[in-house]
Amino acid sequence: MTAAEPQFRDDEIASNLAEIQARIAAAAIAAGRDPKAVQLVAVSKTQPAERARAALLAGQRLFGENRVQEAQAKWPALRVDFPDLQLHLIGPLQTNKVKEAVALFDVIETVDRPKLAEALAKEMSRSARRPGCYVQINTGEEPQKAGALPLEADAFIDHCRDGLGLPVEGLMCIPPVDEAPAPHFALLAKIAARHGLGKLSMGMSADFEIAVQFGATHVRVGTAIFGQRRG
Repeated sequence: MTAAEPQFRDDEIASNLAEIQARIAAAAIAAGRDPKAVQLVAVSKTQPAERARAALLAGQRLFGENRVQEAQAKWPALRVDFPDLQLHLIGPLQTNKVKEAVALFDVIETVDRPKLAEALAKEMSRSARRPGCYVQINTGEEPQKAGALPLEADAFIDHCRDGLGLPVEGLMCIPPVDEAPAPHFALLAKIAARHGLGKLSMGMSADFEIAVQFGATHVRVGTAIFGQRRG
């Protein structure tokens, strides 16, 4: 990514948000769902604080960040001015960043392995702060990608929720880039239904309308709102 690549102006960010919300609503209605049942997670990773502020001023309150350190530098000051904002961690979490993540984020979407789940449970017990958790499922069984494998998902979800007492609210997935996303969204919804989990974080800029058809409650959109990412 180069510095010369275009970024949207602040007024364009507001317009983009409105367009994405309209598309989410249309997809929900077409699927026979209430548009209010689908929330937009504005992916602000690598975007500077002033661009996040532009989205906040446009009314957006739910944001996704990939890295704990970047979020720590950006969001505490913004939260002072916008105390009702909600911050989701949507990137991989290392166990040495668990304390900071639990303190900063409202939801951690990337609970992907027993060691991390155990570290989260320990920190939540210590701090008495309990951000919501989504279990990440590697629906494509990609070796380079994080997430519990589908065949291991049931046991891992039970371990997180029943064994460790984590506040598991839903599931998250990132389908393979070279495959049709629909089967992956359907698989995630099926696993969630088995466990009575009502929240599904799936779908990004290129496929969020398909995700809405398959029951997404949270769609993660960045490029279509902010333009190409920096860095």
